[in-house]
Amino acid sequence: MSQHTLDHAAASEVFNRDEPRVDWHDETLWWVRQKRDRASKGIPEWEDLREAASRIKHHVLSNMDVLLETFERNAQNNGVTVHWAANAQEHNEIIHSLLAKKGIDRMIKSKSMLTEECHLNDFLRSKGIEVIDTDLGERIVQLRQEPPSHIVLPAIHLKKSDVGDTFHEHLGTEKGATDPQYLTEAARQHLRETFLTRRAALTGVNFAIAETGGFVVCTNEGNADMGAHLSEIHIASMGFEKIIPKAEHLGVFLRLLTRSATGQPVTAYSSHFHRPRPGQEMHIVIVDNGRSTQLGREDFRNSLKCIRCGACMNTCPVYRRSGGHSYHNAVAGPIGSILAPNLDMRKNADLPFASTLCGSCSNVCPVKIDIHDQLYKWRQVLAKEGYVGGMKKTSLQLAAKVLASPTLFKLSFNTARAALRMAPWAANNPLNAWSIHRELPDAPKESFRQWYEKNRK
Repeated sequence: MSQHTLDHAAASEVFNRDEPRVDWHDETLWWVRQKRDRASKGIPEWEDLREAASRIKHHVLSNMDVLLETFERNAQNNGVTVHWAANAQEHNEIIHSLLAKKGIDRMIKSKSMLTEECHLNDFLRSKGIEVIDTDLGERIVQLRQEPPSHIVLPAIHLKKSDVGDTFHEHLGTEKGATDPQYLTEAARQHLRETFLTRRAALTGVNFAIAETGGFVVCTNEGNADMGAHLSEIHIASMGFEKIIPKAEHLGVFLRLLTRSATGQPVTAYSSHFHRPRPGQEMHIVIVDNGRSTQLGREDFRNSLKCIRCGACMNTCPVYRRSGGHSYHNAVAGPIGSILAPNLDMRKNADLPFASTLCGSCSNVCPVKIDIHDQLYKWRQVLAKEGYVGGMKKTSLQLAAKVLASPTLFKLSFNTARAALRMAPWAANNPLNAWSIHRELPDAPKESFRQWYEKNRK
């Protein structure tokens, strides 16, 4: 971790200082999780869709080179210019060069987690180019100079009063206003002039179809369409894992995506882009940025199946009560915790430990990624590579010796049980970080081993 970045535990402690907000954040995301459950149960073939999506993605991971070359060839035949970027720096420089070539110093952008990953906004700002995010949640956090805290619900950490204060400061709305319709209309009027005057628009890519060379962008606000249709140049940023083989496969993924994300049957806008309109330029920037390394890691390659629905975040008890910003990474939550160490093990060594390993994330994943298994495996890799702190390393070594010896195991737990009965303050005290938010039950009078030996006959 850098000296300016708090690790997950420390950042979570900051978030938890406002307990009412933590409770609200927890309840709100669980409400979204419940919507997902109802939506999934409304489709009898839900598990068949998950299995189909997982197998399609497995095929993609096994044939990535062929599919990407096919996509490039077909996109170029459609009149689209395809660029390849090995890392975030190349991605940012390609986009800057496209804007500079046309003398453009203002650009609108729909939601794209890849550009967050690459820190595109900051890069272009340093080059004198203004970037306006047009997704409502993204625009809110941009005005507040904050990163998104969730990949689908970027401002989920904010209440209506927070948005009202932000809009009053930046958009001149009435002080204290909290009516969602009023605030949304203010944002609409604020962005209208932006759509009409920006010559360049950038979108993300939800799915890129190798068979056709086209790509699909899913939004609920139509902001990607507004930007792309009115601009002189449309740039699409795409992680290479977004490729799918055929157009017919979209029916599987589009049915899974929004039901998993927000409980909706389908996104309001699933926009298909195949070629530039007359007089327009269209560019696709295909980005690696560590993905090929992850593809080569047998234990972690399945993480590239992710379709960025955010379902694992909505269900994760740790994410819900620690907030997205505690993950110090563009993609937070369980999926981010297995993607981030691939980019930088030292910086992100804390994230795979920000989990209870309960498996709820894997249970809701629409493409059946074994998320909790990968979190456990990352812990082993990080420990082996020496990225685990001294106290944790020592405690794990001690635990290994105790668990490997029946005598030590029996002695340790008898001692601990007696200590908890006679001196419970030894465990429940302000110095024990684990017990601050927990209450230990009364210690049993006998262990399971003792009960079993006494009752097995």
